[in-house]
Amino acid sequence: RNWMSQLQANAYCENPDIVLIGNKADLPDQREVNERQARELADKYGIPYFETSAATGQNVEKAVETLLDLIMKRMEQCVEKTQIPDTVNGGNSGKLDGEKPPEKKCVC
Repeated sequence: RNWMSQLQANAYCENPDIVLIGNKADLPDQREVNERQARELADKYGIPYFETSAATGQNVEKAVETLLDLIMKRMEQCVEKTQIPDTVNGGNSGKLDGEKPPEKKCVC
């Protein structure tokens, strides 16, 4: 299996938030994968791609911010899904009096 299927199989959910990072942008002769190949892979999976350099800090902050933005959007969607007003079903949630409401869980 390739790295993407391994990531999806072992991730916290079926469709995890992913940002592809090409490192050593400042040292092209030491790279294992060239930028064109990396961009094609990112396009194939529909994920953001950044060329980074730990030595210069190039795009490191931007890559982290992008990943955090993706995670925050997912969390906002989960919160919105769990806050459906009772008026949607006429105020009757289908529970008996005194019955505890089911625990709400966010699904990725």
